[in-house]
Amino acid sequence: MRFHKIINDPVYGFITIDDELISQIIAHPFYQRLRRIHQMAMAHLVYPGAVHSRLHHSLGAYHLMRCALQELISKGTNITAEEQQASKIAILLHDIGHGPFSHALEQVLAEGLHHEEISLLLIKELNTQFNGQLQMAIDIFTDKYPKKFLHQLVSGQLDVDRMDYLTRDSFFTGVNEGVIAYDRIIKMLTVHRGELMVEEKGIYSIEKFLVARRLMYWQVYLHKTVLSAEQMLKRIIKRAKFIHAHCQEPLNSFINGQLSGISLQQFCNIDDYDVLMAIKTWCNHEDKVLSILCRGIIDRQLLKVKYYAEPVEESLVHQKMTEACLNADLTQEDAGWLIFTGEASSSTYNFEDEHIHILFKDGTVKDISEVDNALINENLRGKVKKYYICYLR
Repeated sequence: MRFHKIINDPVYGFITIDDELISQIIAHPFYQRLRRIHQMAMAHLVYPGAVHSRLHHSLGAYHLMRCALQELISKGTNITAEEQQASKIAILLHDIGHGPFSHALEQVLAEGLHHEEISLLLIKELNTQFNGQLQMAIDIFTDKYPKKFLHQLVSGQLDVDRMDYLTRDSFFTGVNEGVIAYDRIIKMLTVHRGELMVEEKGIYSIEKFLVARRLMYWQVYLHKTVLSAEQMLKRIIKRAKFIHAHCQEPLNSFINGQLSGISLQQFCNIDDYDVLMAIKTWCNHEDKVLSILCRGIIDRQLLKVKYYAEPVEESLVHQKMTEACLNADLTQEDAGWLIFTGEASSSTYNFEDEHIHILFKDGTVKDISEVDNALINENLRGKVKKYYICYLR
């Protein structure tokens, strides 16, 4: 009897698992750990519904990959059963290397390491455990497989990863501006000259996809209160490392240990719950800065944040520092942990990296920005940048 399982997903309905190897990978502790990693870090402090996990997202991306492969095959694209399996494994595991609170603590807990690097290490470890059955998935993940379009579905300007996180994050936050026609986009996908492209009929759906991404960044991912909470979270970990604050293992090894001696298994032992437990413990820490930051997260008494079009003036920073020293009885050095500036940026369309190509009926190919009357055009080149200051209320 053919292997068949279904998972009930709140966004897409039933997700089908019809491959025993994929089912075994989903059941593996490395993958199940993603249940304990928030997809949107601290966004739930602004959007209470945004409590979905990395596991939700990776299963959703797997579902969209499955749909995209079926669509391409129906249009005559040659994709073998082995390539289908490998592509689905590659997208299922694309985020397996995320640490606690996803992007918010990336390179803070494990400095100098990107989640993609850790993902690759974990996929290679799984490949060993599954007797080499994941090698083609690794080749697709690292863009070494000859059929480039398979990697583009995993990682590109129009990959199923982005399609799912925009759809899913919009669903769980209730922000309708992020809604995209993912099903229509998938129907419009095609392969031409070995590369993933979009049929001419899909132009407007792609433009809406790019605009939705822009709106979601400024309304959700870079919402000023979300930014404040995530900056506080980063500073909690940095301050804990600075003063060698003790916490329970396995997190203590990341705070007070040598990262060079930490194994993949130790990395997989930490998740959001370890960090939250440490934060709750540090609420009563003797270090004033650490306790203020931790209580701020637990009680949602977040640092005030303001965005500006130009770099924040030094006089304003000095004013807020002086107020903090007087009102909270802090030294100038300690106040610097609680009053700080920075910048946030996002781009609608990346003109430098991989492009979204439109295939017209006559066989011509154009970049989405070169289409007549294009909404996404050269005027949107470059990033939209905002400057901010965070300070004690």
